[in-house]
Amino acid sequence: MYSILLALIYLAFISLGLPDALLGSAWPVMYPMFNVPISLAGLITMVISVGTIISSLNTSRLIRKFGTGMITSISVMLTALALFGFSISDSFWMLVVWSIPYGLGAGAVDAALNSFVAEHYSSRHMSWLHAFWGVGASAGPYMMSYALISRNSWEYGYSSVGIIQIGLTFLLLMSLPIWKKQSELSAQKKIGHHHLKISEALKIKGVKHILIAFFAYCALEATTGLWASTYLVIHKGIQAEIAARWASLFYLGITGGRFLSGFISERLGNRNMIRIGLILIAIGLIVILIPSEIEIITLLGLIVTGLGCAPIYPSIIHETPTSFGAQNAQSIIGIQMASAYVGTTLMPPLFGVLGDYVSISLYPIYLLILLFIIWNMTEKLNKIVTQNAN
Repeated sequence: MYSILLALIYLAFISLGLPDALLGSAWPVMYPMFNVPISLAGLITMVISVGTIISSLNTSRLIRKFGTGMITSISVMLTALALFGFSISDSFWMLVVWSIPYGLGAGAVDAALNSFVAEHYSSRHMSWLHAFWGVGASAGPYMMSYALISRNSWEYGYSSVGIIQIGLTFLLLMSLPIWKKQSELSAQKKIGHHHLKISEALKIKGVKHILIAFFAYCALEATTGLWASTYLVIHKGIQAEIAARWASLFYLGITGGRFLSGFISERLGNRNMIRIGLILIAIGLIVILIPSEIEIITLLGLIVTGLGCAPIYPSIIHETPTSFGAQNAQSIIGIQMASAYVGTTLMPPLFGVLGDYVSISLYPIYLLILLFIIWNMTEKLNKIVTQNAN
């Protein structure tokens, strides 16, 4: 039964990743069509993130009432509806409206499945789980690139992903008896969770540090993915269709890195995996900073940055029960997701404003600042957890 659920969770995370890179890949073509500034891509991601924050903060309560399987099914269905909505949008404000159900669906499934895997599976599976998210995030730009080249239609890219989401929704609905059985087994083992309010969680030592780290990490990852194509087009002079494909290399680096992390994470431990990831991100961003007309250098920088991002998210999530107690993990993971999405909401749009009014060339410098914040907060958390253990 664990194997069946794990396969479904992997499929769900592929589905979760597929739409994430679509906007960044298509935006160089979309914004002239809607006659809006480049920076308004940030408004769409902001609306999506607000929805994810709301659903993440309520996931623990919803799971206790409806179960992980039902919440996951409904969430995927909402994202499918939103993607079809994107594909028929004929104005920018329609995109904004359809961003609402997309955000609500994405936040709930993310928090629910992360909590489930952190509780029931090893760090190896947590890494591979997020690798499957990377499979989706890497495939999304390729699907959009195909839609732009063969159909000259970004709308086709969104509708194609929507069809895949509908198929997954049916699979998840059919699997509800398996989720129910797992819930009964957990009850027999007396696996319980405390529902913590935000104010209660913040009183636990180290929680503030991990929330700031998660804020900065997801800000870094989202900003990198959203603005990579635009940076390549405007600053490097690469054609939009090619840039959309190259931007996927960042997600390809994340995906490959997470598959590799699964083989070594249990040996090295979550803390060391985070440190290694941050060092690789620093190397990748420095490479992107190098002023060179040799395009392969920028591509290598994106890949190395993706490799560095690979272990950080799953390692932080999987370490949560160890750092703050298994009974608090579900609530804290939900709050972590919300903090992460606040970073996703605020920081990519902020860079869009900087790109508009200062220069898009600030892209790698902006990311390096976020990197420093992550390093500082995770190292402080490690000291707190070590002191508490002693």
